[in-house]
Amino acid sequence: MDYVKAFLIGGLICAVVQILLDKTKLMPGRVMVLLVVSGCVLGALGLYQPFLDWAGAGASVPLLGFGNTLWKGVAEGVGKEGFLGIFKGGLTASSAGIAAALVFGYLGSVLFKPKMKG
Repeated sequence: MDYVKAFLIGGLICAVVQILLDKTKLMPGRVMVLLVVSGCVLGALGLYQPFLDWAGAGASVPLLGFGNTLWKGVAEGVGKEGFLGIFKGGLTASSAGIAAALVFGYLGSVLFKPKMKG
């Protein structure tokens, strides 16, 4: 049942994003930034963690979850290192996901030989 809930919540988040892209004049990059910032703000307000506990991977995988991870890293970094933690905390918390995205994106480009749009 956890898989079904994760699928439905993640799909609902993606559907809302698709509606934003289709019905507004927002560019994809701005929508992505909106999602990350929303995850940070909801995390700072203490609203995202209960949602994450309930929704599981459906809420942790999309960009909202990335924003929440950045927020948690910054909060932890400030607690440990003070002002410098503002800059180091988010990158430390999200470094594994960022590295995985880079490695797998590179491997995908090597294996499938992408072409430029004509």
